[in-house]
Amino acid sequence: MVSVATVSRVLNQNGYVNEETERRVRQAMKELNYKPNEVARALFKKTSKTVGLIVPDITNPFFPELVRAVEDVMNIYDYTVILCNSDEKVEKEREYIEVLKQKYVDGVILTTNQFAPEEVEEWDVPIVVLDRPLHERYPSVVADNYEGARLATRHLYEVGCRRIAHIQGPNHVVNAMERFRGYQDEMRALGLGDRQLVIQGNYQLKQAKEAVMAALAEHDMDGIFAGNDAMAVGALKAVQQCGLRVPDDIAIIGYDGIPLTEMTTPELSTVSQPIYEMGAMAARILIKQIEGKPLEKLHYQLPVQLVVRQSTSRRGLT
Repeated sequence: MVSVATVSRVLNQNGYVNEETERRVRQAMKELNYKPNEVARALFKKTSKTVGLIVPDITNPFFPELVRAVEDVMNIYDYTVILCNSDEKVEKEREYIEVLKQKYVDGVILTTNQFAPEEVEEWDVPIVVLDRPLHERYPSVVADNYEGARLATRHLYEVGCRRIAHIQGPNHVVNAMERFRGYQDEMRALGLGDRQLVIQGNYQLKQAKEAVMAALAEHDMDGIFAGNDAMAVGALKAVQQCGLRVPDDIAIIGYDGIPLTEMTTPELSTVSQPIYEMGAMAARILIKQIEGKPLEKLHYQLPVQLVVRQSTSRRGLT
């Protein structure tokens, strides 16, 4: 016989137990097929080996790869990821946060930016911001959205486009506005500042398609820079349904680098983000915070890459 306290020390790896006694306790657990009650342990320890991951729209093909990277890294450290899809609704995000707090999650990764910093401060758990910056006090991992947008716009100019439209993402999303700003600045730098045309697509394929069809009825354009790849697919469908050719009549480039861009006809050019690397880096930063280890730096901005495919390859120009 051993005491309840001894069994507790074996289960929690807390305090000294001699080797023979620990062997006997573990053997008894095996014979009884005993599994510790993780809910009870979380209540007692105020920790759960779980983390929350809040994403704004899991149907956007960008986010599943991000989620996969976070989960892969967390699994290495024996953490479970609780995935929360907010549908870009701040009230739904608040409800998820309350649920995560009740489950004593050890940390949260946010890919949304609708919370006020003071609100986040009250959560009292480690936070990492991914893809969409929130506030300078919180560690973040993002891509260089501004420079990527300038790269995309410049590429369209280099293949001969002079009436370049931009399909913009949601106004409340920081990376959408950074891409919009990059488009504006590059158009001015190219001497095309008075030819800017902005189409609202809200990061949605269907909405972008409908908006582009409406714009084509009223405006001339020979190039489209979409703020994400989903909207680029929508633009491609709209242009083709209007009887125009891509890239001969209108060249199109997207942003993100999701696999879907290789499955269209023609294949879509894009500005590729290091999506998996971003998710993995955010997860490693959160682990360091949970373990109380110092961070080498607080904010990471990763470079993007221009990927040229058929949708902007005009008469051999790239």
